[in-house]
Amino acid sequence: MLHCFRKQKRAPMTDIPIPRGSLVKDRPLSGMTWLRVGGPAEYLFQPADPEDLAVFLRDLPCDTPVFPIGVGSNLIVRDGGMRGVVIRLGRGFNHIQIDGTTVTAGAAALDAHVARRAAEAGVDLGFLRTIPGAVGGAVRMNAGCYGSYVADVFVSARAITRQGEVVELTAGDLNFRYRQTDFPPGMVLIEAKFQGVAGDPAALAERMAAQIATRDASQPTKDRSAGSTFRNPAGFSSTGRTDDIHDLKAWRVIDEAGLRGATQGGAQMSLKHPNFLINTGGATAADLEGLGEYVRKKVFQKAAITLEWEIMRIGEPVPQ
Repeated sequence: MLHCFRKQKRAPMTDIPIPRGSLVKDRPLSGMTWLRVGGPAEYLFQPADPEDLAVFLRDLPCDTPVFPIGVGSNLIVRDGGMRGVVIRLGRGFNHIQIDGTTVTAGAAALDAHVARRAAEAGVDLGFLRTIPGAVGGAVRMNAGCYGSYVADVFVSARAITRQGEVVELTAGDLNFRYRQTDFPPGMVLIEAKFQGVAGDPAALAERMAAQIATRDASQPTKDRSAGSTFRNPAGFSSTGRTDDIHDLKAWRVIDEAGLRGATQGGAQMSLKHPNFLINTGGATAADLEGLGEYVRKKVFQKAAITLEWEIMRIGEPVPQ
């Protein structure tokens, strides 16, 4: 396998391949994230289909950074934007196919849509219903809630390498852990296969509706947020489940540090749920990340606990 070594300073790209899909230079990314912040991508590529993506990656210069994004539900793009190529999958990657209790979904398929389609077919993947985002991000982050995780239902995934090769990944390749995997760098996930269990469609729909109501009652779902800001602190198994003895909650340690409602610029730790970082209007990425780092510092001072970011922060700050 070829390996690229990224240079510290790279000249503007002049030999980028021309795909069949959409390729836009200096494309603002703020409108593509739930927090509505961030600078532009040097290039934004939206491939037409897997073949288009494979050829593009194969022909792209080896030292060009590549970063795939989904619907931006768990992401802060820094104000200086992204160098290289940001890849966003859309049509051509959002299929959902069901065969018995096996569900195959494109990386761009929304988690909620997968859960609903599966339930209609009598397959229980209901935990995905309340997870914002798409399948690609859910697999990469081992997303989960209500005691269930992607690792519990994962069968396999398909991805495209920087050499344009389609490969299949197993659970062993990904090494699922709490809110993280060892997804190989440079690859773009295009599809995942899940194994659910059979259930009554009406009962599954009723349970998902109850979970949505519970979520909306406890989380600021109407605000601009990116979901949980920090991972729960400690005591998690390799599959993502917690050890009840060490079942600490990030929201609780933030609250006990007196940081519910804390602000910086247009950023705020939600009054409704203090582990949700929200854009109250006009926040910059620097405001949001700065407030998060302030919270991490204060929680460590108060409780000697180091909170780890669950939200991904990517890109570069605005030069000073």
